[in-house]
Amino acid sequence: MAQDASSARNDAIEQDRSDPFYCGERRLGQWFYCATPKPEEAPSPPERPKEERATDRIAAITRQLDELKALAILDPTETNVINYIRFQREQLDRASTFSDTWQRALWQNPDLDYTLQRPVSTVGKRLWLDNRQADRDAVLTNLGQRYGLFYFYAQSCGACEVFAPILRSVTDSHRMTVMAVSMDGGPSRDFPNYVVDSGQRARMGVPGNETPALVLFDTQTKRTIPVGYGVLSADEIMDRIFMLTNTKVGSDY
Repeated sequence: MAQDASSARNDAIEQDRSDPFYCGERRLGQWFYCATPKPEEAPSPPERPKEERATDRIAAITRQLDELKALAILDPTETNVINYIRFQREQLDRASTFSDTWQRALWQNPDLDYTLQRPVSTVGKRLWLDNRQADRDAVLTNLGQRYGLFYFYAQSCGACEVFAPILRSVTDSHRMTVMAVSMDGGPSRDFPNYVVDSGQRARMGVPGNETPALVLFDTQTKRTIPVGYGVLSADEIMDRIFMLTNTKVGSDY
């Protein structure tokens, strides 16, 4: 019965809606079911402004600085030049503030201060170098227990004549064994117990035919480690051998 009553009421409403007298001529509106009210639309939430990225801000500053500079050059009025100078000064002040904050952060956070590992002051650098040299000499003195040196030279090589006595002084002072290998069969005044190359260089994987060439040989791993080519000073020889055998890549810089 309830369903029948509801159905009859809906039919009456639909009839009223189409009634030309009540809904057309009289325009009785929604209170007599002639017009169905539209539901109010909920207001949409305001859009949140997109946060500008720092890289975009830097790019905008760079573009503005370039634009002001170009304008001052193309039309060098006093106003244009002053505008460029003022804007450039603002960026210089910003850079100075960044540099000052950077320095203060290093002072207060020693784990970030690289100069504690590699000093740059005169006193600190001198002390670091002295300690480094002592460590290097101690390492090189015992290096001969594991490593040997191959020295590739040629009698016709003028640079070899300069390099050979330097190498000899280093190896004698640190008791390191050197195997001198002649690439052209000629003798060496500083290394009389030389051998003539019979494929040693190629088998060791030492590239090219440049002389002089100095190569470390690890007797434990059977690995060759090129030290350098051309004339090297005594300090360069010792530093390179020390770094190649006792420091990790990136730890010394």
